[in-house]
Amino acid sequence: MMRWQKRGTLFSFFFGALLLMSLVGSLESLSLAEPAWEQEEARSLPEGFVYLDEIIPDAIYEVRYYTDYNFVGRRVDGYMVPRVILTVEAADALAGVAGELREKGLVLKIFDGYRPQQAVDHFVRWAQDLDDQKMKAHFYPEVDKKDLFRLGYIAEKSGHSRGSTVDLTLADAITKDELDMGSGFDFFGEISHHDTHLVTHQQRQNRELLKDVMVRHGFIPYPEEWWHYTLAAEPYPDTYFDFPIK
Repeated sequence: MMRWQKRGTLFSFFFGALLLMSLVGSLESLSLAEPAWEQEEARSLPEGFVYLDEIIPDAIYEVRYYTDYNFVGRRVDGYMVPRVILTVEAADALAGVAGELREKGLVLKIFDGYRPQQAVDHFVRWAQDLDDQKMKAHFYPEVDKKDLFRLGYIAEKSGHSRGSTVDLTLADAITKDELDMGSGFDFFGEISHHDTHLVTHQQRQNRELLKDVMVRHGFIPYPEEWWHYTLAAEPYPDTYFDFPIK
């Protein structure tokens, strides 16, 4: 009888020790983990802004400035996560665009929305470095880099920083393939202009389809870039924000 009691006592001792070690480990994990309220604070946005994927979840998001595939050739300052942010008003208007396009079997493909001023400053520094021609063949093969400011491709301020401008295209809802617009996003050249004669009839029709639906929902096209639209009634027309995308 005493032998079983001793065994029971030893079992209880070892079980208690394991339980204590598990509890200590859990407490250490909790102490190292970031508090939930701090995680929420890190992801919070200024009042009046939203993450677009929470408003239009079925859009395709390809945030180029978070990647190396853009005219700079590296991730751009201020893009800490590959998400798109817009003002509430612009996002709501774009949701209307997305709803109309769903009926046509199309979805939006979004490249950029709100752009921090620090990102624009990064573009300016890059444009001033004439020796950096890393992405010339992809994005500005026929344009001399020294002329980017004069031609308006690079500027010290961008409407994107006001939060109601979006860069986008159309894609097939099933295959996810982009519609052919004649040139790619952020291509610096005449072929990207709305009034160009360098595109085919089908490419022009695709551009007109995008423009018509965007204008119908309150957006204004930018003549030199077929992908660039600004909400006409933007809520912050004179404010250039600089909070990072995180």
